[in-house]
Amino acid sequence: MTRAKICGLRSREDVAAVNRLLPDYIGFIFAPERRRYIAPGLAAELRAELDARIRAVGVFVDAPREHVEKLLREGVIDLAQLHGHESEETVKALQERTGKPIIKAFRIESEEDIRAAERSRADYVLLDSGIGGTGKRFDWDLARGMHRPFFLAGGLDAGNVAEAIARCAPFAVDASSSVETGGRKDPVKIEQFLRAVRRSES
Repeated sequence: MTRAKICGLRSREDVAAVNRLLPDYIGFIFAPERRRYIAPGLAAELRAELDARIRAVGVFVDAPREHVEKLLREGVIDLAQLHGHESEETVKALQERTGKPIIKAFRIESEEDIRAAERSRADYVLLDSGIGGTGKRFDWDLARGMHRPFFLAGGLDAGNVAEAIARCAPFAVDASSSVETGGRKDPVKIEQFLRAVRRSES
């Protein structure tokens, strides 16, 4: 079964929506330069209200390792998604020091990018078209050669996610900007996206 992740939560209204709709994962973005940034303190408050069946992912871009480790240890997040230029040594250190799963994101433009993702020691890899939240997709045919479970991101919406699942067979699909209206999470669009994911499995 393909899992679903809704990324970029920032409010209690967002949490109420996902608690009703139950995606497998949600994402808190801890990169200050990103529009969907959330402060760790607010994320901790929202995490306390999150349904226990939903796993929280923290998204970081070249953050100090100690910062990532702290949020994992405190239980604000269950997994860390590294979306910058983090090294394999950083991935290993976080795995060993926290015992928590690590997702490493890769920008996919060629077959070599796919091979690099396959070599990563991260527990999961995420394939995207850019640094995240761009709403643009890459050539999904490149992902068909993956030999390990991966998250698929970039330009996914309710209208194309079934095709993406059929073509790439990802472990999970990730949506952010496509489930927003006016820069805020839209419960109707989230529901449409999750329905399309779940319908693809039937």
